[in-house]
Amino acid sequence: MLGTSDLTALVGSVRFDEARAFYQDTLGLTLLSEDPFAAVFDAHGTMLRLSRVGEFTPVPFAVLGWGVSNIEDTIDGLADRGVVFERYEGMEQDERGIWTVPGAGVRIAWFKDPDGNTLSLTEAPA
Repeated sequence: MLGTSDLTALVGSVRFDEARAFYQDTLGLTLLSEDPFAAVFDAHGTMLRLSRVGEFTPVPFAVLGWGVSNIEDTIDGLADRGVVFERYEGMEQDERGIWTVPGAGVRIAWFKDPDGNTLSLTEAPA
């Protein structure tokens, strides 16, 4: 039923001004609109609505992820903009924080937005 409808990604923020700047300036998403309740971005054809919320507790898993063709270059570019990549105990991550899924070749790295939402980068094998 919804397979032909546009998807909107929703992210809550108690640090709204910092988060808006992060998604726009650091990640490079295009700001489409802003009102007292939310900022709306174009995330390569998917609408991302950053909503002001009064209380917020981040969940312990990624809420947004981007598929990239070159994870190293993307990490380096984001690191140049101040993004710090996460390290997780028990996961064999390389010097950039990239974890390779055993047997699959998929490579993943994680980082956080100003509210502590976990975001991810994924590079699928060629």
